[in-house]
Amino acid sequence: MSSGDSRVVAIIPALNEEQSIRKVLVDLPDSIHQVIVCDTGSTDRTAEFARSDGAQVVFEEEKGYGSACLRAISEAPDDTDILLFVDADYSDFPEEADLLLNPIKEGRADLVVGSRMLTLKEHHALPPVAVFGNWLTSRLIRLLWGVTFTDIGPFRAIRYESYKKLAMRDRNFGWTVEMQVKAIQRGLHMVEVPVHYRRRVGQSKISGTVKGVVFAGIGIISMIFKLALTKPISKVSRPL
Repeated sequence: MSSGDSRVVAIIPALNEEQSIRKVLVDLPDSIHQVIVCDTGSTDRTAEFARSDGAQVVFEEEKGYGSACLRAISEAPDDTDILLFVDADYSDFPEEADLLLNPIKEGRADLVVGSRMLTLKEHHALPPVAVFGNWLTSRLIRLLWGVTFTDIGPFRAIRYESYKKLAMRDRNFGWTVEMQVKAIQRGLHMVEVPVHYRRRVGQSKISGTVKGVVFAGIGIISMIFKLALTKPISKVSRPL
């Protein structure tokens, strides 16, 4: 990239992802200037592999998606323009990152969410419970705020200055929905773009266990109603 382009920092939460982290890092496009991997207590070689492939590795004792994101973002340099969020399990297609980044670089969006629902083709790539969870969450957001999303997936990008306005707090499963609802409440311009998805490498910490599914569901639904009760419900235009 030229020196005048937006500075993009990729944020990757990781826990015991030694089988996949290198695949993710290798597939990230050249438009990414810096990668920060937050390891939340891996007992394998996740941190070692990430560091060997050029990522900055930081550690967070508290296990949780939100806590990992918050810790990694705290290390982002002041001149960051865009934050890109990518999972470490290789379920996303990191090479599609520019699909998320371009609407922000072109001034068409503040937040871009990659929607797996618009392109999902691989059989059972996303477990049925996750498909249902996305449907229910999207319906609740539409009901309460009048904005239509098809997905609350983790593959997303946000303008750094816009991120700061959100005052993100969730430290676990409610992180993505908190970001989308707060973006609605603060009038950010949001776009959904179709992205591809595949079965993750290894077992999911959420949909791979009954406990994970239950706690994720509780966290997401609780976050929606917490935000609905503490902030005025405003109707804004639908994402592009």
